Amino acid sequence: MSSTIGSTETRGVIADNIIGFGRALRAAGLPVGPGAIIDAMNALQIVGVSSRDDVYTALESVFVKRREHALIFAQAFDIFFRAVQDWDQLVDSMPLPTPMQTPPPPASRRVQEALAQRDLVEERDAYAQEMQLAVSDEELLQKKDFAQMSAAEIEHARRAIQRMALPLAERPTRRYQPLRHGRKLDLRRTLRGSLRTAGEIVNLHHLGRIDKPVPIVALLDISGSMNEYTRLFLHFLHAVTDARKRVSVFLFSIRLTNISRALRARDPDEALARCTEMVEDWSGGTRIAVSLRTFNRLWSRRVLGQGAVVLLITDGLEREPDQRLAFEMDRLHRSCRRLVWLNPLLRYSGFEARAQGIKLMLPHVDEFRPVHNLDSIDDLIAALSSAPRKGRVLERHAA
Repeated sequence: MSSTIGSTETRGVIADNIIGFGRALRAAGLPVGPGAIIDAMNALQIVGVSSRDDVYTALESVFVKRREHALIFAQAFDIFFRAVQDWDQLVDSMPLPTPMQTPPPPASRRVQEALAQRDLVEERDAYAQEMQLAVSDEELLQKKDFAQMSAAEIEHARRAIQRMALPLAERPTRRYQPLRHGRKLDLRRTLRGSLRTAGEIVNLHHLGRIDKPVPIVALLDISGSMNEYTRLFLHFLHAVTDARKRVSVFLFSIRLTNISRALRARDPDEALARCTEMVEDWSGGTRIAVSLRTFNRLWSRRVLGQGAVVLLITDGLEREPDQRLAFEMDRLHRSCRRLVWLNPLLRYSGFEARAQGIKLMLPHVDEFRPVHNLDSIDDLIAALSSAPRKGRVLERHAA
């Protein structure tokens, strides 16, 4: 077969495959639109389809816009064109890709789920109908408990969480910067400017305070009872970390683990895979007092400066509750500007603080909120974006 795309039938088969491949990439998280599909067809028109490497390079140059997208593209290309039977009809001599001998990277799971959502080549009306159903189901997912979601619903919840933004109010610092309408006179710049006018002060320069976003510190319980809630809330923290640089995240069960650096990976699946590798006691017991003591001794002075907001995500079911838990909670409360406790047990309207651990922790928090569905995360974003209320805040959401 020649290196160019010749007959009309061949062009039609290639177009169907490129459209299906583009939809798979878009479902896996890559920004692929109709313009990229047209560019891909034009690129194949130039390089031809006789060489698999040429096809891979041409499509990669069109669809991959960021470095972290290259891994997803490679996995999708391998899986898609190994599964499509029409590829053999395009080039008889094209070798099929060999199966991978090493374990697939984290992004391949999302690619496989994207390819399994629908047929590789589908009708446009069926695709539009599926998108319409997804939009209608979104309202139900907003109120559904994370622990009651199916695998498909959890995937939709993850994507919704990744799109959330946290416009946390900024806090003025002690540093100043040149500002036209600042309240402080910049004497140095004013005198320097007067040298141009023989010492006459014509223009006054001012300074204003530099505003920076408030640091966020998250302490997440990864015990067995908090598994689903913590994993989904990590997606929210990944989205926040991607937009902000002052986010510190710690996981605790029996011991405390700092995952702040691992969570900075651009791809969410890769970030969570790194976090899982770093933690040895996932879904283990709960020792809140010991973990808080480790944080207060080793990390509080490093990450709780400049009015940090602490998000404590746990159900408060301490393994061995004693007065040390109250002491460490009080120390944490005094070290931060705002301590928000997120507890999934608050989703029950009849919740009462009967557990000994909850009784010891509750007097030392500023806000007590649920974290069990998408609505509760939206409420948390609204609360963090506004000024803190006076007194302790207790919010309950009925199941």
